[in-house]
Amino acid sequence: MNRHALLPSPLGPILLRYDDQAIRGLWFVGQRHAPADDGSPCDPAHPRAVAAADWLARYFGGEPVADTLPLRLAGTPFQQSVWAVLRTIPRGTTLTYAEVARRAGAGRAARATGAAIGRNPVSIVVPCHRVVGSDGAPTGYAGGVPRKLELLRIEGAVDADGRLQPAARAV
Repeated sequence: MNRHALLPSPLGPILLRYDDQAIRGLWFVGQRHAPADDGSPCDPAHPRAVAAADWLARYFGGEPVADTLPLRLAGTPFQQSVWAVLRTIPRGTTLTYAEVARRAGAGRAARATGAAIGRNPVSIVVPCHRVVGSDGAPTGYAGGVPRKLELLRIEGAVDADGRLQPAARAV
């Protein structure tokens, strides 16, 4: 049975969609590509919602978090390959769109890769915020560039002025 919950965060409320087996989506309320209300019951006390809320609290608290949340991501095979690459980017580091495209087997398809990244249904957990432009600029984030900068700041990838730290740039 599909359910949802609204979870608090320092960057605004987060919509969680899940079922008994896995998390299906996690979006900042109002972010681009967030789904419309599906009429599912709101159940913030469900174990999936509690686990996601705990994971987010630890993440926003600056703690390292394990890749332990069960996910079920609906997308095309190309999107799935891009999202798989995103899950390999270590906390506090970044990749360029071109490098994500290369690692996903898409060669020079940086724009198509960017579109797939923008459709990531599980913000933060599948770390699309760790992808930057070829010049290191924190461009393109469905939740807004200010949120992207704050997520990167939490991870130590940018300084207080929003500049990417040299050590954060993987490729």
